[in-house]
Amino acid sequence: MNSAQADAYLRRIGAPHPAWPTSGVLRELQLRHLETVPFENLSIHLGEEIVLEEKRLLDKVVGARRGGFCYELNGAFGALLGALGFDVTLLAARVYGEEGRLGIPYDHLALRVRTVDGGDWLADVGFGAHSHYPLAFGERSEQADPGGTFRVLEAGPDAAGVRGVGGRREAEDLDVIRNGGPLYRLEVRPRVLGDFVAGAWWNSTSPVSHFVRSLVCSRVTEGGGRITLSGRSLTVTTADGVKEVSDLTTDEEVLVTYRERFGIELDRVPEVRKN
Repeated sequence: MNSAQADAYLRRIGAPHPAWPTSGVLRELQLRHLETVPFENLSIHLGEEIVLEEKRLLDKVVGARRGGFCYELNGAFGALLGALGFDVTLLAARVYGEEGRLGIPYDHLALRVRTVDGGDWLADVGFGAHSHYPLAFGERSEQADPGGTFRVLEAGPDAAGVRGVGGRREAEDLDVIRNGGPLYRLEVRPRVLGDFVAGAWWNSTSPVSHFVRSLVCSRVTEGGGRITLSGRSLTVTTADGVKEVSDLTTDEEVLVTYRERFGIELDRVPEVRKN
């Protein structure tokens, strides 16, 4: 990413160009990203190709002012952070599902970010409901965040209170926990963006993938709340957890909501395909 592209990205999220890649700057960039770039899977239901290449990600997130899911959002955000001088490592994770079972390899992409003031952080703008600020990578006690109470623990059969597939794990795997429940199991081995192509393909094509079976568009709101459009159901959640749900009845209402609440311009309403 060149300097002009980085500046355009910063304008996209409403952030000034930082003087130094510090922990404080990383916190601000993550929050601004969560507030302005939606977590969404609309491409899957609009027949748009998902390509894990830096230029294509920037064209979508910055040029087209769209969002995406983890591979796209954290892939693009990681490229921005690298261009701003942060030390960024792409990490693979497997997401916990029903009955505490782990998903496929490369199920999720997260970021390990080191800053010039000695910080070592888990940054994630592509998981949906997650921490609003980066989590201290080496901290094993509870970490309070507007998005919940988090822990980053060494993975083990009892570390998250759940079981993995076959009970196997790597010695340095980490479990990321939110409000006492496991989110994903993180590998610490460095990866590159191309490693995630198979995971992105599976999540965008498999009939058992929840991304294929449902529509979602969600972002953090100013003040720490969240707004989510799931199909035609709009949920606005305040910072203290109070929810207001409304159903959108017309295509025009849906398109206006995408435009005014998420900054996404569409010429047709995405619909989940019937299998």
